[in-house]
Amino acid sequence: MSDLHELTALAQASAVARGQLSPVELTDHYLSRIAELDGELSAYLTITPELARSQAQKAEQAAVTARRDGTRLGPLHGVPVPVKDLTQVEGVRCTWGSAAFADHVSDADDHVVTRLREAGTVMLGKTNTAEFGLPCYTENRLGPPTRHPFSPGRSPGGSSGGAAAAVAAGLAPLAHGTDAGGSVRIPASACGLVGLKPSRGRISNGPLRPDITGLSVHGALARTVTDAAALIDVMAGWMPGDVYTAPAHPDGVTLLDHARRTPRPLRIVVLREPMVPGALLHPDCAAALDAAAQALAALGHEVATVAMPPDDGILTAFTRVWSVEAASYEVELEREGELMPLTAWLRQVAARVSAREYSAALSTFRGLGQMLTELLFAAYDVILSPALAEPPVCVGQLRNDADPAAEFARMTAFMPYTTVYNITGMPSITVPLAQNTDGLPTGVLLGARYANEALLVSLAAQLEQSGTTTTAS
Repeated sequence: MSDLHELTALAQASAVARGQLSPVELTDHYLSRIAELDGELSAYLTITPELARSQAQKAEQAAVTARRDGTRLGPLHGVPVPVKDLTQVEGVRCTWGSAAFADHVSDADDHVVTRLREAGTVMLGKTNTAEFGLPCYTENRLGPPTRHPFSPGRSPGGSSGGAAAAVAAGLAPLAHGTDAGGSVRIPASACGLVGLKPSRGRISNGPLRPDITGLSVHGALARTVTDAAALIDVMAGWMPGDVYTAPAHPDGVTLLDHARRTPRPLRIVVLREPMVPGALLHPDCAAALDAAAQALAALGHEVATVAMPPDDGILTAFTRVWSVEAASYEVELEREGELMPLTAWLRQVAARVSAREYSAALSTFRGLGQMLTELLFAAYDVILSPALAEPPVCVGQLRNDADPAAEFARMTAFMPYTTVYNITGMPSITVPLAQNTDGLPTGVLLGARYANEALLVSLAAQLEQSGTTTTAS
């Protein structure tokens, strides 16, 4: 058998089910790699070897029983899946990426963690994140910044940068992340991974810090579309108290099943230019987009290009809601000085947002979803766009502690494509398709109408299997 970390997550689970691989052996393999390599990467904030080995032993016992009784295990049984440190795990430190919560230990599981436990996965630890998941980089005051596995001077993006770095470096086979403005798909694109953000309500967002805006969802980072689909299947499901609930996939089958199906010929619309005023598309990202459009046309899909004008109103609405989210964390007065400058600035912005303005911003979100449904998705099945406007940047390049307002504007120009799917609640996925002359990955972004992840993963898998790659000059 090849090095264990070179196997896909589904291959690992299959080997566990057949008795060819022990979950304990697999877990020890990853814990050893973390001990050896994570000192440079800082992909993890907290490592949980005792919990991981305990869960691995239980997974092994369940696998033995299943083989004896002829029962079927879940698709990721025995596979390690780290959890982003914005999500709570009972008895484990949860910092939300903030020095102000450096010593906080959770007293209950979020629902998504309950699902992961029930699926027989193994939690290696909590992956690094930006403070409260607000920036699109992974730097905080808890320790060193998370670094890009292929170019340590650069950032893997964020805020699920720790999760992306862990998967790309072979410190986890796949990983849980959260995505409120692109936080799964941004680092996935930067690190050459698949990043899948499901529809709003596909995965429970409760019970401990439910996001009433609907912006934030749990998502998957993986090396293949099928691995990502399997992780979404494992985490998905309605729980009591959920505000949003997505309908079942077509034909009543799993997302993984759909990822293994070839899609019918589709109508695909390319949105090339950023919808954020002033944002510019880097030639490397444009080259990846062009390669994807050509590959999809060669696969028999109809591809057209439409221009959507930049809209200041959408950016204003997002900024107001984002600032209120930053202010929603209850930080003790004496610890507010430990917050990152961007967080502190956003909390000040929130203090000036009136209830009427906040309500109007949420109405703008709903209006954008209605517009996309009635205009674009009435004529097309899938939207194709760049994942990011630029290749991965150097560590610290997006930060501006002296001028957080300028930092926010800089980040917005870096990631002008992902946020629309958080605002509308629609699903989207990044597919790694290119690298530039520096060897840095560049992904493209596919989006579909609400609750249509099935179509999205089947197309993404087809594009992935086409073998299309390009190197920007």
